[in-house]
Amino acid sequence: MTAKSFDAIIIGAGQAGPPLAGRLTAAGMSVALIERKLVGGTCVNTGCMPTKAMVASAYAAHLARRAADYGVTLSGPVGVDYKAIKARKDKVSDDARGNLESWIAGMDKCTLCRGHARFETADTVRVGDDLLSADKIFINTGGRASVPDLSGVDDIPFLTNSSMMDLDVLPRRLVVVGGSYVSLEFAQMFRRFGSQVTVIEKSPRLIGREDEDVSAAILSILESEGITVHLGAGDISFARQGSDIAVTFTAGQAPAVGSHVLLAVGRTPNTDDLGLDKAGVELDKRGFIVVDDQLRTSVPGIWAMGDCNGKGAFTHTSYNDYEIVAANLLDNDPRRVSDRIEAYALYTDPPLGRCGMTEAAVRKSGRRALVGQRPMTRVGRAVEKGETQGFMKILADADTNEILGCSVLGPGGDEAIHCVLDLMYAKAPISTLARAMHIHPNVSELLPTIAQELKPLA
Repeated sequence: MTAKSFDAIIIGAGQAGPPLAGRLTAAGMSVALIERKLVGGTCVNTGCMPTKAMVASAYAAHLARRAADYGVTLSGPVGVDYKAIKARKDKVSDDARGNLESWIAGMDKCTLCRGHARFETADTVRVGDDLLSADKIFINTGGRASVPDLSGVDDIPFLTNSSMMDLDVLPRRLVVVGGSYVSLEFAQMFRRFGSQVTVIEKSPRLIGREDEDVSAAILSILESEGITVHLGAGDISFARQGSDIAVTFTAGQAPAVGSHVLLAVGRTPNTDDLGLDKAGVELDKRGFIVVDDQLRTSVPGIWAMGDCNGKGAFTHTSYNDYEIVAANLLDNDPRRVSDRIEAYALYTDPPLGRCGMTEAAVRKSGRRALVGQRPMTRVGRAVEKGETQGFMKILADADTNEILGCSVLGPGGDEAIHCVLDLMYAKAPISTLARAMHIHPNVSELLPTIAQELKPLA
């Protein structure tokens, strides 16, 4: 069979794929964009957009229940129409996906191929009955929820972050296995929808990559809303109990019984069924594609972008991967993965915005450092909104005045963090933040105040 020839092949229409196709076709190249499921990848279909739409519904329900705190009287109890919540969530995703499909369809010289791509050689890919070839191939296949090898897991109808999006009934009792970012967002939103929620985490604290004070504050927030959290859980196993599911953990503890079980214990790269061995593409021990600082794989002419390369697990890192590849290929601009600063958010309420190093990482580095912190109870905007949970913390190098990192757990924390992140990219010293005049009243206006009051990190 003769292969159809293209200038470039992109495997996966997630966050990095379509924009790269746009840049390549604008440069006059012919591109085959291959997608076996839905364009838009995790973010549009089962990740950011649908979950944040549901977080917004959960926040509305929570705020309505607190109406009396603001002097607002409701005529009756606050109800939740879960089918309407799902319909709103679906429309957000469907509209975004439809717009993306229209954009792709309008790209001159771009062919959207539906099906599962597998390498046959380093420059040839099979999609169903079709053979495609190109000198440049970009892998953008993303990841999926990991299913842990736990006793009884194959005997129960568990949910993942993806299948959770398909539920059309509200769980009576939801047991969430995992205590990190995805699990905590789902736990809080479904508690606010009215489910009884239990979180089971094997580690001694939640979101273990964060500082202990952040973990403790988020635990307090969740427990204050009636979520039961079990930490340090060992020997987790599952068994049917009538129409429910019993989750057993830690000898002596009573099982957590749920009508539904959500497994949220990490992500696995979608690299195990691509025929990468036939192309000679190297994987690491966790299955991620090995790439250099400009996202080139071990095979010349093949790049890997997004979650499948292990360099980031976020929509923004995937999109930045596209920008790095396009800059190097088309703009003679040698951008690199190592240029970017770690930054992300946890979309609980209040949200956590994070950038740079944690306090634990700074201590491990051995640097002489400065730290400043302020609780949201001392932030006027938080007090005015009646949302005073959380705090802000800034870290700086005591010798160079370099800003090392920041955590903002509180109202608007996912937005306020960019005040610090942008200064870090500009390589501005902490004194620049300390001298800045921010708008009052605002959460971020206290960041300069914190920067003026740094103390040695003990």
